[in-house]
Amino acid sequence: MALADTERAASGCGDPGTPFSEIIELNVGGQVYVTRHKTLVAVPDSLLWNMFTKKSPKELARDSKGRFFLDRDGFLFRYILDYLRDLNLVLPDYFPEKSRLQREADFFSLRDLAKRLRPRVSKDNSISEEISQSDTEDGAQCCSSVEPLRALSAGGAMRSPSLDSRKSGYITIGYRGSYTIGRDIQTDAKFRRVARITVCGKTSLAKEVFGDTLNESRDPDRPPERYTSRYYLKYNFLEQAFDKLTEAGFHMVACSSTGTCAYTSNDPNEDKIWTSYTEYVFCRE
Repeated sequence: MALADTERAASGCGDPGTPFSEIIELNVGGQVYVTRHKTLVAVPDSLLWNMFTKKSPKELARDSKGRFFLDRDGFLFRYILDYLRDLNLVLPDYFPEKSRLQREADFFSLRDLAKRLRPRVSKDNSISEEISQSDTEDGAQCCSSVEPLRALSAGGAMRSPSLDSRKSGYITIGYRGSYTIGRDIQTDAKFRRVARITVCGKTSLAKEVFGDTLNESRDPDRPPERYTSRYYLKYNFLEQAFDKLTEAGFHMVACSSTGTCAYTSNDPNEDKIWTSYTEYVFCRE
């Protein structure tokens, strides 16, 4: 039996005029989504509409389990799918990836969604990051920032509105490192060898601070308002992580470390290997 027929038998028949089953499984950048065929074709002339109306199942790329494959951002696709369900855009209270979501909307040829996400230019040519219509709560907070910025540049104590609008919270940076102390208390080149830098905290804050340098493979589907302790960074330089936190307005408030020592052999004259786990707590008020 053909793969499309197998899907149809398992999921129920779709519309008589389409070779696709009613329930469709998608693999988007490694994230699995299950939705109805009518949801994917809700917007005429969009990329998904063309894929699932103009092409046959055999013409579309699939993964090893037979799911239709799209090489796009799996995290952001949830908002694309939500929009297709009722053509309404609803984002979390704090969502730092509007520009990336706009890029995805452009790719999927969702013109109305891309228009809502596109920054608006006011009469004085200033750019507003707020989205139209459905993001009314953010829009209500948007106000003129010319005078506060002038006061700040003149040496006033007033803070930038962009800093005031950022949410407070904590991010914990952790790493497990090792170093070797050789004979005569000489340290070798493996001093403070960092295997991986972990990131713990609210998902939206972690994404805001570290952006594309954040590896989400261990916890890929975590909603922005939830917390995680499974993210880690794509680099091994603590100072680089500290710089990004400082640029985002965080400062260190606590630090703790534990360590153990072991010999490389039973000979006490041989090198000593120390391993440690250290955490740094950063806060933005």
